[in-house]
Amino acid sequence: MSKVRVLVVDDSATMRGLITAALRRDPEIEVVGTAGDPLEAREAIKALNPDVITLDIEMPNMNGLDFLEKIMRLRPMPVVMVSTLTLAGAEATLQALELGAVDCIAKPANLASSSEVFAEMTLRVKSAARSSVRPRTTNHAPAPRRAGYRANGSLVAIGSSTGGVEALLQIISRFPENCPPTVLTQHMPATFTKSFAARLDRACGATVEEAYDGAPLDPGRIYLAPGGSTHLEVVRSGGHLRCRLREGDPVSGHRPSVDVLFKSVADATGAASLGVILTGMGRDGAQGLLAMRKAGAKTLGQDEATCVVYGMPRAAFELGAVERQLPLPALGEAILDQCSNLH
Repeated sequence: MSKVRVLVVDDSATMRGLITAALRRDPEIEVVGTAGDPLEAREAIKALNPDVITLDIEMPNMNGLDFLEKIMRLRPMPVVMVSTLTLAGAEATLQALELGAVDCIAKPANLASSSEVFAEMTLRVKSAARSSVRPRTTNHAPAPRRAGYRANGSLVAIGSSTGGVEALLQIISRFPENCPPTVLTQHMPATFTKSFAARLDRACGATVEEAYDGAPLDPGRIYLAPGGSTHLEVVRSGGHLRCRLREGDPVSGHRPSVDVLFKSVADATGAASLGVILTGMGRDGAQGLLAMRKAGAKTLGQDEATCVVYGMPRAAFELGAVERQLPLPALGEAILDQCSNLH
């Protein structure tokens, strides 16, 4: 198997050196070059034809977002964004993921945390090399209220990872203001989830916010699992469905975990729910979706052709957890159809 050829783009010589050294420790990766700004990077891309680019957001001459937009328009290729863990960094990273970046990783806050961060980077870079990259063409305008839409009381649970920002925006932008109560677990750093919830809220007719303990699961409410130290679960309390944030170890390699969310939905709602598994690396969500299906819930998976990484949906499909696989553009309407009294 040939090595993954990587171009490292960062205005900091120290950070270029750290990233390069970390990537070179993996025998499956070859760092073919580095660049200190987008102008150097443009020439390096032409000369070296890398498989993956790691790209800093804040750089001289042209910021990373502007450069990324040009890459995705003129020569789409896998890009992993390297961002600071700040609110501004989170906003910029979400824009990058919308523009077509495959993944993001936070710069280490200090040298003590750098080994863990850079170990994660090698995994993400190799995953990016296997991803499907296509130019972004979608405009996420809030959907008008679907005429005559009437929810049937079902709960919707959606899990996603790599490529999930764009996928969730496409799906949630179709939801009307009276959509089914919906819970989302997307793998992303803790600093990013509040900003992403706000971005989804702007794209959607319903109300989207970061989940909090005890949040009521009513029609028109969509909750995104906070990144970091807790899992998002659905529980029945006093006859009403609510969100619960529970501390615990990572499950299926993640916290929050899609498996934890789906299994809690299977227990709390049984057949009165719909599970959806979207693009992502790994297997998180497969066992949980199977539990939902065994409890009588409907289940959908994103198809291979429209996934950035066909990992999580593949694992769920091969396990028998997915009833139907659909292309991403069809999933929003399919979810509403399954959760409507009119379908």
